[in-house]
Amino acid sequence: MKVVIIDYGAGNLPSVERALQGLGAETERATEARQVDMAKAIVLPGVGHFSAFVAGLRERNLTGALRDAYRAGVPILGICLGLQAMFGSSEEAPGDKGLAFFPEEVRALPTNVKSPHIGWNQVRRMRESRLLRGVPEDAYFYFAHSFAAPATAAATVAACDHGVAFAAVIESGNLRAVQFHPEKSGDTGALVLRNFLESAR
Repeated sequence: MKVVIIDYGAGNLPSVERALQGLGAETERATEARQVDMAKAIVLPGVGHFSAFVAGLRERNLTGALRDAYRAGVPILGICLGLQAMFGSSEEAPGDKGLAFFPEEVRALPTNVKSPHIGWNQVRRMRESRLLRGVPEDAYFYFAHSFAAPATAAATVAACDHGVAFAAVIESGNLRAVQFHPEKSGDTGALVLRNFLESAR
C-alpha cells in the first residue's frame, strides 16, 4: 500500500521513509494538498519547534487537507511533534493553533527532570492498543522531546513517565500517534509501524 508522508519543510523524513519501505510500504512525500486529498494512509512525522511545524503545514495548504482527511476517515499516524500537532495548542508556541483533532494543550516537561527527554524509556498501557499489539509489556522506545500531551487526554492509550506522566500513545477512530520515534526504536518500533499499516489496510 502507498503511505503519504507529510513534508512540512523539515524533519526526519528519510528515516521514516526507510522504516516504512522496509515493511513493504510504498511511500510518497506530500507537499501539496492534492496529494493529501488522494491519500489512503498518512504519516505525520515531525521534529523541531511547534510554531515552525504548524507554519509549514499552513504555508503548503496542508492544514485544511489534513483536517479533511481526518473527517473522511483516512488513517493518520502522528510521530513525535506530529502527535503534538494533533492537539489544539502548545505551551511551546502560545497563540499558534494545532490541527485540533484533540482539545487539550501540549505542555512542557517539568523543570525538575532533564529536558529534553532523550533516550530509551518504557510505556505504561492504560487500555487496549492496536498500535502496541504484540509488543512486549517491558519494551523500550526511543524518545526525543521537551513537550508532551497530558496523559489525561481522552485519547491516551499508553503513558510514559519523565517527571510527569504524559501521553506516549494515542488512538481515536482513524487517528493514531506516538510521542516516541518508532523508526529509531528497533524491532519494537518496526512492529508499531507494521500495526499501523495493517490497521490502515
